[in-house]
Amino acid sequence: MPSRFGGFPGTARQGRCVFSPCGWPLPENAIIPRVTVHAQTTPDIEITPDQQTKLEPLYRVLIHNDDVTPMDFVTHILVTIFFLGYPEAVEIMLDAHRNGMSVVQILPKTEAEKRINKAHFAAGLEGYPLHFSMEPE
Repeated sequence: MPSRFGGFPGTARQGRCVFSPCGWPLPENAIIPRVTVHAQTTPDIEITPDQQTKLEPLYRVLIHNDDVTPMDFVTHILVTIFFLGYPEAVEIMLDAHRNGMSVVQILPKTEAEKRINKAHFAAGLEGYPLHFSMEPE
């Protein structure tokens, strides 16, 4: 099918048809901007082997049993906030129910604090006294 500029797409019209980057012909009087590509420079990075990154201390996150918080809510918190699989979350919840407390995860200190605070906030919104704590590994 001929294009509106005459001829078929992809064919030159007497050698004067210019094509756009997408392959469509442009009119003879089309203004085509020139593009100049400059070489990109990368910043100089100095790596000193003396520097060592210090890892944060690890902490055990513990869940404590209570007689008020429903088991399905505890499992939901373990899955959504601590990113545990459902079977593992159920196992930890039942372990805490039977033994009074259970280890949930071992995390860096700031991450453990963040997840515990999120869990306490979510439990507080629902009116449950669910409690987590942490202890050094």
